[in-house]
Amino acid sequence: MKKQAMVSCAQPEAAESGVEILNAGGNAVDAAVACALAQTVVDPLMCGIAGFGTAAVYMPGKSVHEYFDFHSPAPLAAREDMWEALLEGETKDGFGFILKGAVNDIGPQSIGVPATLKGLFEMHAAHGRLPWSAVVEPAIRWAREGCIVRPGMYSFWIDKPLAGRVSNLARLQYCDEARALYCNADGSPKLIGTKLVNEDMANVLSQIAAEGIAPFYEGDLARSMIDHLQSLGGLLSMEDLKQCAVKRVKPLVGRYRDRTITTNQPPGGGAMLLEMLNILEQFDLGAMEHGSVDYLKLLSEAMKKATSDKDRYIGDPAFVDVPLDVLLSKEHAAEIAAEIRSGKRFEVVRVNPGAPVPKDTTHLSVVDGDGNCVSLTHSLAMPSGIITPGMGFYYNGCMGVFDPRPGRAGSIQPGKSRFSSACPTIVLDKAGKPEIVLGAPGGTQIAMGVLHVLLNMIDHGMGMQEAISAPRFSSTSNSIDVCNRIPHFITRELQAQGYEVGRNPYNYTIGWVHGVQITSGGLRGGADPGRDGLALGTWVD
Repeated sequence: MKKQAMVSCAQPEAAESGVEILNAGGNAVDAAVACALAQTVVDPLMCGIAGFGTAAVYMPGKSVHEYFDFHSPAPLAAREDMWEALLEGETKDGFGFILKGAVNDIGPQSIGVPATLKGLFEMHAAHGRLPWSAVVEPAIRWAREGCIVRPGMYSFWIDKPLAGRVSNLARLQYCDEARALYCNADGSPKLIGTKLVNEDMANVLSQIAAEGIAPFYEGDLARSMIDHLQSLGGLLSMEDLKQCAVKRVKPLVGRYRDRTITTNQPPGGGAMLLEMLNILEQFDLGAMEHGSVDYLKLLSEAMKKATSDKDRYIGDPAFVDVPLDVLLSKEHAAEIAAEIRSGKRFEVVRVNPGAPVPKDTTHLSVVDGDGNCVSLTHSLAMPSGIITPGMGFYYNGCMGVFDPRPGRAGSIQPGKSRFSSACPTIVLDKAGKPEIVLGAPGGTQIAMGVLHVLLNMIDHGMGMQEAISAPRFSSTSNSIDVCNRIPHFITRELQAQGYEVGRNPYNYTIGWVHGVQITSGGLRGGADPGRDGLALGTWVD
């Protein structure tokens, strides 16, 4: 008897690759790794093999429920105070710092240790069913045969920079290799519908498929990368690549109503998500009008409090004592809820705020026919703009989120991983069985997007696609930022009550959630309309 399986992600080509692997007999991990590798080819500014990420793996037949954390640490040559004198400001949502010369945002010094390829390889080695070469093959094919520039890709490429941020077009134009791949002769980005062929990346992936990841982390590919980056003044070394390590950790577990929420450990965004859920559990959200003024006010205060706690306390636990026992306690949540009921408005402190919210990163959710689940978020942060000649892929720009001020949870230290709002999540029902598999791209808005969808499903009874498509808002600063489908009569009332409101021109924003719902009637997928993707199902033996 055939069983249902599904992949939901932000790129149709990558979803197709994941389903192709499921149909070939692969399990959810095989499909997730193939899908993620395809994403690195077909969405090259959102993610890459030289990026970072985190993945939830749930396999009931093996009694496995764990996270693979492949964050991108600062190079060993980095120093806590190396950029202290360059600080000019901070992004509005706290997801990055503006430095003189943008040295942390673009160019060779913005690059952290590439970790995505190692994370995907180790996931597959631990739990994959098909050969490694088989799960790499779809990505090789997309690179060699080409994929098209999609509307979501193009809109990201031409997004206008604000308040000190480097534009995405500047990242496309930064080096000769990138311009050859993604720009026309006049420097403008290639238009929607243009085919992108990347022979260099196809060759790199072919070598990795045949030889594994050793060439990338210790061999000829590694030497070529490091020689190139150091010639440009980069911080990365061969020792950084050699020491790159994937952490396999237990989920961070919380309760919301009658569900168990399993998400990722710091320096990921799971703690933010659980803190917000704990606060909001103190209120009867199901009895409130969805999207009303009071609803926006309540959720925004929970968001602001979790954001300020993140800024102050959450960092790499190998370097920072993260007080999870306090932050995630029900008592802490009850105290915050009491303050909200009393009318308190929380403050989020920023240094010269103003830069826009980042829109990078990507996500995939997979459920296979045996009930195995994977929720995987990976990213380049904002891409560094650099492609080593003959390689075909961007390096991450992970150094941009580190705090250049010494002595803080997010400060730079050699070997330290940056905070990431990524929170790939699996929700278990009353019986302890997976019910919701989801995650999102979108900078600090990731946790907010995931929060909205969980509340929409658990408190408001929506299905996966309806919950994803409902209008969203966020407050990761002292402003309430709304998508353009939040009515003006709602925001006028908020402003009349003294709230600062920012209106995003996009109809679908505040994270871009992709997920799969497991119901008694089968799998129900959802893909965020703000991106190009889809939820693609299949039936397997």
